[in-house]
Amino acid sequence: RAPLPASHHPHGKEFLLKSILPCLIPLCPCKRSFSSSLTAPLGTGKCSNVSKGDLATALNERGQVRYLRVEFAAAVQDFTAAIECQPGFEVPYYNRGLVRYRLGDFDEAMKDFRKVLELNPQFEDAALSLKQAILDKEEKQKNVE
Repeated sequence: RAPLPASHHPHGKEFLLKSILPCLIPLCPCKRSFSSSLTAPLGTGKCSNVSKGDLATALNERGQVRYLRVEFAAAVQDFTAAIECQPGFEVPYYNRGLVRYRLGDFDEAMKDFRKVLELNPQFEDAALSLKQAILDKEEKQKNVE
């Protein structure tokens, strides 16, 4: 499964990618592409009107891009940063859990899926992912023995 996008932002994903991320990841004068700006450090932008919710959503979106580029460590960093910005935002917990699951870190994935369900008990994909992680962890333990 690919990570879920952030909950619908009133201005849309294009607003997040074009307006919020440049505040966080300033582009150099050579106007490098968005994809090359994905490697720039966070928090170096100069926009003061960015809310924590917008920042968390933008970080979650960037984490998705990194996940799709198979940059799992960077994706986990972005999802974690999104969580730090807005701890009640369940989507980055779910997305981070998916990455951890894919890497075989079932215990950490299960913690993330449980946190999602604590924040939003109706999040069906998180419930399914938690069940699958439990089953896969049990299977992995059987194969070790």
